[in-house]
Amino acid sequence: MSNPFETVTSEAILEGTATDAYFDRTRTTLEHAGLNPRVVAEVTADQFPTGEFQVLTGIADIATLFESRAVDVDAVPDGQLFDGGPVVRIEGPYLEFAELETTLLGFLSQPSGFATAALEARRAAPDSTLLSFGARHVHPAIATAVERAAILAGFDGFSHVAAGELLEREASGTMPHALMFAFGQGNQADAWRAFDEAVPESVPRIALTDTFWDEKSESLLAAETLGDRLDGVRLDTTGSRRGDFRHIAREIRWELDARGFEDVDIFCSGGIDPSSIRTLRDVADGFGVGSHITSRAPIDFSLDIVELEGEPVSKRGKLSGVKDVYRTTDGGHHVALADGDAPADAESLLEPLVRDGEIVREPDLEAASERCLADAAAVGFEESSH
Repeated sequence: MSNPFETVTSEAILEGTATDAYFDRTRTTLEHAGLNPRVVAEVTADQFPTGEFQVLTGIADIATLFESRAVDVDAVPDGQLFDGGPVVRIEGPYLEFAELETTLLGFLSQPSGFATAALEARRAAPDSTLLSFGARHVHPAIATAVERAAILAGFDGFSHVAAGELLEREASGTMPHALMFAFGQGNQADAWRAFDEAVPESVPRIALTDTFWDEKSESLLAAETLGDRLDGVRLDTTGSRRGDFRHIAREIRWELDARGFEDVDIFCSGGIDPSSIRTLRDVADGFGVGSHITSRAPIDFSLDIVELEGEPVSKRGKLSGVKDVYRTTDGGHHVALADGDAPADAESLLEPLVRDGEIVREPDLEAASERCLADAAAVGFEESSH
C-alpha cells in the first residue's frame, strides 16, 4: 500500500484537494460564470481585542502553502502573541487560493492552541526543565506540530524521535515502566545498571523510581546504584496513588540530600499542568508535560473577505475593510483600519510573508521562540491566560 495509514498527503495539501467540498463547487461555479474577483481576505479569531492573548504559530507552513500562488500574504510573525484582529492577510485573485482555506486554517488553529497551552506551562516554571511528552495523544502525522509548538513556547525538549529528525533536534527521554517490568521486582538496580551500560553517554541518567516500591525507597536505591553517574530520578506516580505529591517530592529531596546526593534532580511527569507545576516547582527540577498541551482545543480562526475589487465588504458580524494590528510599548494590542492612523507609540505586527508567490520571510524556530517568550513577558501572559 502506498498510503497504509490513509493520511492526507503533502501533494494533496499543495494541490488544494485537502479542502472542503464547497470550495471545489465554488471554483466550478465562478469559472462557469467567468468571475475571479480581486479580494483581500483576513484570518481572525476575534474581531476586537478580548484581553486573552494566544500564541500564533503555523506561519512557516502558510508560506509554503502559498508559494507559487499569484498572491501577496502578510502575517503576524511566528511566535507572536495576538489578541483580536487579523493574523494573516491575503490579497489577490480569489481563485488563486479559494480551495486553500481549509488547509490554511488547519495549519494555524491546532498548532496555535498547542503553543498557547505550552506557553502556560513555561510561564508557570520559568527556570525549570520542561519536556513535551504529548505526542502519544495525537495522530502520528501531526506529532511534529506538537513538538515544534512546545519548543516555540520555550520547552527544553520533547520525546518524539521522528519529530526530532524533522526538527533536527535529538529526542529526550530515558526509560518507561516496561523496562523495569522486564527486569522484575527486586531487580530495579539491574535495570538501571543495564541502562547506564547500554545507552550513549550523551543521554542523561534519569532513573524511573515509582514502579514497584515506595518512590523514596526506589530513588535512594537508584542513587546508591549509580552514584555520581545518576543525573536524576523521575516520578511518574499515577494520580490515584499520589496523595500529597508535593510532600512526596519534598521527602525524596530531603532523603537524597541527607545522603550526599544533592546533585540528583527530581523530575515529575504524568498529568502535569500549570497548576501542579506551580505547586511543585520549588521542590522539583523538571517536568514532562503532555495532555495539557494536546488536549487544548484549536483556536477558532476563520477566513473572511473584507475587500472586494477595492471596496470594503463583510458578512454580518464581521468588520469590513483592510485592517492592521499593533503592539504598543506597554504591551497593548490594537486593531485599526490599515489606511487609518496608527496608535501612538505602536508597531505594526503584520509583515510581508509572500509576494506574488515568492516567500520573502524564512522560518526560524529559535527566533520565533525568543519572540514568543519576550512578547509573553511584555503583555503579562500569565495574568491573561486561561
